Amino acid sequence: MHIEAFTARAFRNIAHSALEPCAGVNVIFGENGQGKTSLLEGLWLFTGCRSFRCADSSELVMEGREKSRLDLRFVSNEREQSASLEIAKKRVLQLNGFPQETPRRMLGVFPAVAFTPATLSLAQGGPGERRRFLDVALSMLTPAYALRLSKYLKALAQRNALLRQISLTPDSSSLLPVWDAALAREASYITMARLRYLEQLIPGAGEFYTGISAGREALGLEFLSPEDSSEEGYLQAFARARQSDLRRQMTTVGPHRDDLRLTLDGRPLREFGSQGQQRSAALALKLAEAAVLRELTGERPVALLDDVMSELDAQRQADLLRYLDGWQVFLTCCEPGHALHGKAGKVFRVVNGTVS
Repeated sequence: MHIEAFTARAFRNIAHSALEPCAGVNVIFGENGQGKTSLLEGLWLFTGCRSFRCADSSELVMEGREKSRLDLRFVSNEREQSASLEIAKKRVLQLNGFPQETPRRMLGVFPAVAFTPATLSLAQGGPGERRRFLDVALSMLTPAYALRLSKYLKALAQRNALLRQISLTPDSSSLLPVWDAALAREASYITMARLRYLEQLIPGAGEFYTGISAGREALGLEFLSPEDSSEEGYLQAFARARQSDLRRQMTTVGPHRDDLRLTLDGRPLREFGSQGQQRSAALALKLAEAAVLRELTGERPVALLDDVMSELDAQRQADLLRYLDGWQVFLTCCEPGHALHGKAGKVFRVVNGTVS
């Protein structure tokens, strides 16, 4: 799996720029605000996932323009493919010349793993960061997961709205079992999918961390969710939490409350780990994600490293590129210096949205 060519027009602060990367390490350097991250963001959008920087598509269009256009030529499963995205208030996708109903059609077609400064907060941030990590990884592996997650979030919003309504019109409580059933069905699917995925992710994350830390301590991961994740189990959990939910006017049980607890030698990483240990754990999680994606798809995903090298010491930088040896890598930095760490590759400079 590798990219052969990428073009961006009227995207963020990029008027018109093109990349013809190599199959190895591609360094994209320049001062801040020149468009380095925008290039990686444009590549990431072809995964079918949302931007890792914003949720509103209109923010992706260059100021003063009506729409952006991104074009990609890539090789997957030994087959050359092409895709284009037109972005205005929404994204419109063409794959191999054929219009698609939704950009989600790219889920599983163009696999990539993004390492961003937010990645390094996986260990430091709240549960929402880790749930998003799981959701993005699973959506790339199983496009149906993204659809079921969307259904769950819509049902959750409806149930929460009903809980607020009941405080004003108690008779409407008769509708609660309807939304309990809808929510339980999707909640069970999501939690079971997360559990199956973690069975594959956790051993690899531990091994990667051991390699990065030279075996000084052991990384542990524990998934915090209801013990009974069946549909019936969730129905019972909603029933037990009903009075609490009515008081708080929000749903207090479900996958939106799950967490992935990280420990070092049994102690909570967030409270007791150093900044270096937390960053190593976050890298181990992302490397394990990449490894699972490779194992299940049969191809190495594209690795996008946005300004993470400056956050790592020289040893961790070398470790990261060593683990990604043989992958197509795109990394951004302000100064190219020793960014290639002795590996063959290409270096691109970005100035005012123009690539050379």
